[in-house]
Amino acid sequence: MSRSPQARRGRARLRAVALIGIDGSGKTTQAYRLAEALTTAGRPATYHRNAGGRRWLGRLAHRLGRPDAQRLVGRGGLLAVESVLRWLAIAVALLCCLATGRVAVMDRYSACQYASIRAHGGQRWERLARVGYRMFPRPQVTFLLTVDPAEAYRRIEQRGTDHESMGYLTAADTAYRTLPEYPTFVVVDAGRPPEEVSREIQAHVAEWLAAGGPATDPTPQPATPPIVRPVAAPGSPPVASPAAPSGDVREAVPGVAPPATGPAAEPVAAAG
Repeated sequence: MSRSPQARRGRARLRAVALIGIDGSGKTTQAYRLAEALTTAGRPATYHRNAGGRRWLGRLAHRLGRPDAQRLVGRGGLLAVESVLRWLAIAVALLCCLATGRVAVMDRYSACQYASIRAHGGQRWERLARVGYRMFPRPQVTFLLTVDPAEAYRRIEQRGTDHESMGYLTAADTAYRTLPEYPTFVVVDAGRPPEEVSREIQAHVAEWLAAGGPATDPTPQPATPPIVRPVAAPGSPPVASPAAPSGDVREAVPGVAPPATGPAAEPVAAAG
């Protein structure tokens, strides 16, 4: 007897979850926490930081006496370098996911590049980027973390590792909301405390797993720690990862009980 479409969907695997949003929205903090919570719940997950190298270029520009990366390589050069580096990072992340069978928790994905291009006013570059990025599958769930640009600016200045202008943050916020993929995003208010944001994200993933996730494996799976990039090449032993931020991050994921007490985790600095 053939299975119904609903039954077939019920056996679909959770392969990739993406967290996107403007700088300062807390993507890195929430991606770390989600990878840890999924792994502890018996669904081993790997955190992948799909940065485009803009922070590194900014630091190089300062060393060479330029105010920012765009003044160093030009707008077209910046978008080209960023697009290529992010493409490579996503490709490696997906290959690692296929090789290991772990869930890929993506800190940034292709939509981040499209939004960056729009925010920089390089619409013709977006068409080229979409040609190159269309080979990547869409994650099962994409969370768009939204935050007021003024609050994002305050967070970036507070962490002190990089800098973004209010103009760029505002343009990036608008860019995400005008992407054609926007209706498929799960929009999360990231202006709240990190613990509240974590609970909402993990509750949504739990609902996805219950409604359309994989069938329950009768064999208990041992909980292994999440892997944090950089990761080894496919087939090589995994690289040990630093500890993820502490805090109440497991409440909403099935099979994970929240800790009795503990201070709230400090937000992890998001990459540029």
